[in-house]
Amino acid sequence: MSISVNGWYVVYTKPRHEKKVAAFLSTLNIVNFLPTARILRVWKDRKKYIDAPLFPSYLFIYLEDLETYYKVLSLEAVLYYVKTGKEVVKVKEDVIHSIRLITQQPNNIDIEVSDDYFQPGKQLMIKDGMLSGLVCEVVEVKGEQKFLVRVNMLQKNILVAVSAEYLDSIAV
Repeated sequence: MSISVNGWYVVYTKPRHEKKVAAFLSTLNIVNFLPTARILRVWKDRKKYIDAPLFPSYLFIYLEDLETYYKVLSLEAVLYYVKTGKEVVKVKEDVIHSIRLITQQPNNIDIEVSDDYFQPGKQLMIKDGMLSGLVCEVVEVKGEQKFLVRVNMLQKNILVAVSAEYLDSIAV
């Protein structure tokens, strides 16, 4: 196994332990990121909005040294780091940045997580609104334009509906 530190990595946790692990890591001053989305849960007797993990059982960790790597791995609820073969997968900073931008938007934004494959889309820039200036990949899904954030190491994609009036071509 090899790992080059100073970057974002993904750990797989026991089911429904993401928030507990994130909170505990924060008390240890270990930088982590748990992307969540506000969803409506319906039970027989009530309805309630909750913040649910965007990627169940996955948590992003920023590693500064090997000591932090092993400290995170020693936690009971952390099962393993996501790997490709024997290589621990490093997450690109721009992927983390895009996920943060999307999940920090007001709750009326509709976030969809998909594990479908999408053909490469057009690279466009959002010219207005809260995501103004963000360069994104735009794909068409069921006749609707959505911008796409590929999270390849999890084989997942985040899709967010975006109106064509907010998109502009990128000057090259």
